[in-house]
Amino acid sequence: MLCPMSRIWAVLLLGGLLAPGLRPVSGIDISTPSSVEAVNGTNVKLKCTFSSKYPVSPQSVTVSWNFRPLNSGSDESVFYYHEAPYPPQTGRFKGHAVWSGDIMRRDASITLQEVPPTFNGTFVCQVRNRPDVHGNSGEIDFRVVNKVSLSEIGILAAAVGGACGIIIVLLGIFVAVRYCKKSRMANDIELHSQEQEWKDPTVCLPEEAVHLKIVEKEKEAESSDDEESEPSSGDDEEEEGLDGDGDDDDDDDDDDDGGDDDDD
Repeated sequence: MLCPMSRIWAVLLLGGLLAPGLRPVSGIDISTPSSVEAVNGTNVKLKCTFSSKYPVSPQSVTVSWNFRPLNSGSDESVFYYHEAPYPPQTGRFKGHAVWSGDIMRRDASITLQEVPPTFNGTFVCQVRNRPDVHGNSGEIDFRVVNKVSLSEIGILAAAVGGACGIIIVLLGIFVAVRYCKKSRMANDIELHSQEQEWKDPTVCLPEEAVHLKIVEKEKEAESSDDEESEPSSGDDEEEEGLDGDGDDDDDDDDDDDGGDDDDD
């Protein structure tokens, strides 16, 4: 019979021999929403994501979706995935469960189509990635209602109304700024034109403009009268020239007579 010290040494020796072959156990982490509400007859996506320290591939990952009804403690199979999706062929979820996940993106979600009130209960998402087979499970409290609750409608309406209000305010500010700029430019142009009228000495009133036109007509009339009077002055000059010639002829006659006297 071995003494207590011999037993302790035997346990330590055995532990030292087995320790190099042991691997630390790590758990897979699964995330799901705590509760989901859907309107009767609509489609809804049950989100389930996971993380693992080991490489992920369709061959290494196994996904199981189960359902726990409100009035019963036994679970029912909803969906199964391993290398390919396997939708249910019997039961209440036949034709209602569709694969909508992506293993390479760590997504194990499914979509429930045309949900009836019999889907009220708890949906459980389990994911295993060999050798990472330990970890938690994601549970979703699912509820089917006839219409969306008032709180969700209020949140949606508040979000949409707030966005529309911000857009309207920004649009109003933009229009007001544009209007102010246009009115300011119009006033500047009007003041500039008035200053030019005040400083320009050639600008006259309408009455003065009419008076100037009348003066021009009078000047044109006077110039026409002058042109008509010019021919008469030319005739007088010709007459005077003729008279001058006559005088010259008389002088010539006198000179001739004088010459004759000298000869005598």
